[in-house]
Parts: sequence; structure tokens; C-alpha cells
Amino acid sequence: MSEPRLYQSIAAEIVALIEKGEFPPGSRLPGERDLAERLGVSRVTVREAEIALEAQGLITIKTGSGVYVKARPAAAPGALPDVSAFDLTAARAVIEAEAAAMAASRITDAEVEMLEGLIAAMTDPTSSEAAASEADRQFHLAIARIAGNPVVEHCVQLIWRMRNELPRVRQVYANVCHNDGDTRNDEHTAILDGLRLRDPGAARTAMRNHFQRLFESMLEATENEALAEIRRRTQQDRERFLAATAR
Repeated sequence: MSEPRLYQSIAAEIVALIEKGEFPPGSRLPGERDLAERLGVSRVTVREAEIALEAQGLITIKTGSGVYVKARPAAAPGALPDVSAFDLTAARAVIEAEAAAMAASRITDAEVEMLEGLIAAMTDPTSSEAAASEADRQFHLAIARIAGNPVVEHCVQLIWRMRNELPRVRQVYANVCHNDGDTRNDEHTAILDGLRLRDPGAARTAMRNHFQRLFESMLEATENEALAEIRRRTQQDRERFLAATAR
């Protein structure tokens, strides 16, 4: 997966400052020069980031006046909540683990065979990444359906909507899942083994372990991104110092 362009990273940093309340709705952002110095980039990069944020409806650029934060529209009924990938994964570890335990006491041989087919689709080297991802989704939704409780099934369906439709969540999952295919396949097999044995405890533990490992992978990826950003800014500071002191 390609690295995000610099202006996209800067746009994300500006959004983070807005969400933390540093720049509330209606307030004016600092000028390009001030933001460029604060974020350690050029004014051109800040301008590109602001143009991207205006396109997303987050800010308004008023020529001759400045850049202003727009008020967020009220969430429409049924709209997805704005959650982080970490919040979602923690909830999945609870809800989907219990769904697996419930399914273990109800699953039929035909349903075991169907789940085996979905794992085969995930591991098939000829499958596209999109096809493997869809098999992954169907695997988890099938377990929720087999659990036999419509509320649990609805919750897992909603979880997968958030996983795939919320941009921040989708990006974090894509970054992590792109490189851990073999591990995820082993974990799915362990979940299926618990279900095949009709062992609620084993199915619950395997599903919980699946999300615990995913959560740790997310933490590691986030830490690596933060370190890379620190190195990038340090290099920029070094280059500015050398440029300022060169004679």
C-alpha cells in the first residue's frame, strides 16, 4: 500500500487539532505561515491540505479573510458514530467472542462446512484482496447469524459497517490486515476448530485472541507511524538549520 502524500498527513493533523477543540467551529485557523512553521512543512503543503479539507466540507476558505472551521452538521438518524479503530476492535473482542460461544452450541455440520469454505476462499492464492476481504466479512457475519440471537447478529452487522464505511477505521484496518494474512488465517482456523468441537469456551477464547492480536498490531503500527513522523520532522529541522547557516 502506498504511503499517504504529505499534504494528506498534514490535513489529518489539522483535523486532529480541530477535534481536540483547539480550533472550535467558527474559529479562524492560523495563517499559512504560522501553520507551516508549527507543522514543520512548507506553506504550499499547508495550502494543499486546506484545499483538501475544504473539499471534505470541514473548513471554509474566504479569500482575503482567512480559513474558518465549519460547524459539523448534526448526525442524521441511523448515521454511524465517529469511533476509532481501537474502540471498534475492543468492542468486537467482547461482542464477537460471545457470538462465537453462542454459535458453538448451535452450529450444524453444514454450517461448519460453509465456514470451512469461507476460510478456503480467504487463503486461496488466486483470490483477489477484495474477494478475501469479503470472505472474511462473511465468516464473521455467519458466526453471528449462527449464534441465533437477532440482536447479536444486528450488532455484528453494524460493527462491520463501521469497519468498512468509516474512513479512519477502514484505513487502520487496511494498514494492518495488508501484512498479516497468514496469522489471520491461523486465527480463523482456531475459531472454526472451537466451533467444530461445539466448545463455547474454546470458540470464545479463539475469537478473543484474534482481536487481541489485531489490537496489538494496531498499536505497533500507530507507534511506527508516529516515529516515522518524528524522523521526518527532525530531518526537516536539520535541513532548515543547514540552509540557514550555509554561507
